[in-house]
Amino acid sequence: MNLLSKALSEYGVKETVGSKDNLRILKYFNETGFDGTKLKDETAWCSAYANWVAKTAGYEYSGQLTARSWLRIGNSTATPKVGDIVVFWRESPQSWKGHVGFFIKETKNYVYVLGGNQRNMVCIKAYPKPKVLDYRQLAHIQ
Repeated sequence: MNLLSKALSEYGVKETVGSKDNLRILKYFNETGFDGTKLKDETAWCSAYANWVAKTAGYEYSGQLTARSWLRIGNSTATPKVGDIVVFWRESPQSWKGHVGFFIKETKNYVYVLGGNQRNMVCIKAYPKPKVLDYRQLAHIQ
């Protein structure tokens, strides 16, 4: 399956407010090797979503829950195409924290990505270009 089609098929999936969890988000954890019964949908899940999309669409994936783990997957590119991975820094470029999503488009100042855990849901959101650490092209493995 096309990577972006798989990612878009989850558009609108959102966290459940309160003590209950959205089982769809827990599925992202479970199907990528993490125990969703020990995690909550409030757990940072952008990388779990990206891993689930890439794995189930037959692409290489990081297998880790940290956004910056995607810096070691695929090939770096200066000219991203729709569906490529975008890795951002959070707090500072030196921090271990980050965010990951799928490239949609760019403008002069912003990069638009389809990602999980954006406004607590799967959606498209703009991020300032200076926060981009790298664009990555994933290889199809199946």
